[in-house]
Amino acid sequence: MRAPNHLNALRAFEAVARHLNYAAAAEELNVTPAAVGHLIRGLEDTLDVELFHRSTSGPSRLVLTDAARSVLPSLQAGFDLLSEAVEALKASKSRIAFTVTVPVAFADKWLLRRVERFQQKHPYYDLRIDTSNRLIDFTADRIDVGIRYGAGAWPDLVSTFLMRDEFFPVCSPALLNGEHPLKAPSDLKHHLLVHDISMQTFSAFPTWRSWLQKAGCRNVVDCNRGLQINDSAAALQTAISGTGVALGRTTLVEHDLAEGRLVRPFEESQTCELAYYLVHRKESEHAAPVLAFKEWLISEAGLVSLTKPASAAGPRPH
Repeated sequence: MRAPNHLNALRAFEAVARHLNYAAAAEELNVTPAAVGHLIRGLEDTLDVELFHRSTSGPSRLVLTDAARSVLPSLQAGFDLLSEAVEALKASKSRIAFTVTVPVAFADKWLLRRVERFQQKHPYYDLRIDTSNRLIDFTADRIDVGIRYGAGAWPDLVSTFLMRDEFFPVCSPALLNGEHPLKAPSDLKHHLLVHDISMQTFSAFPTWRSWLQKAGCRNVVDCNRGLQINDSAAALQTAISGTGVALGRTTLVEHDLAEGRLVRPFEESQTCELAYYLVHRKESEHAAPVLAFKEWLISEAGLVSLTKPASAAGPRPH
């Protein structure tokens, strides 16, 4: 007996074993009772075993043999597993996986706490987040979408503006008090400056030098001293720990400000011409996953707001 017919025969046996009636099993399988009988007889001949006795009494004329009764639970469990496997294959066909490359700090501080909302809105898309600060070859690395920070122009990629940061000092709430409380920008001379040098090759990227000059304190506070860190998230974590004061930017500090791990001690802020952009290959601009992710990301970016300086909440004791 060929394998497909063997499987059909086993399915017919399982149905007849439940109903103990050829007609009921035939209706379930959408075949004739004669076809069911033929499959059962063929299976008995192939296996050289009797599956049913004919009963002359009781409500049913079919009775399972001991051999048939002993294998029925295993056979039914096997069909259950087979059904689950088929459903899994159907589900896998309906799901679409795509890869997004994201700067490490942006993923840590902004994207990952929001991505569940994308999954809820688009449950059939499986995101693969690639965290990297290097410029990735979208074709070679099979990247569908990227988020990049810069001036908005990258070779062979289409870019869509997302949001622009403002830069301002942030620190642990503990530094608002103590021996040298942060009340004015000039008080920074008493505290360690944490320098984020991850974007030092971009002259437009704000630094402590540019912020202090805008705040009128360049000659009061030595902008060259302090701790230099080439990772934005690590620089902010240093500020959270109370070690020093970092120059934060809107997208990366909004959650820590809202949760009270960081505070913004001064009103002064600095804008930057660099911004976050969604990027993808030209040939991908009409792909459904790219369009879905772009729409969602632009919506999320529109929800970003600045947190008021700590001084705006009310006067602090002097």
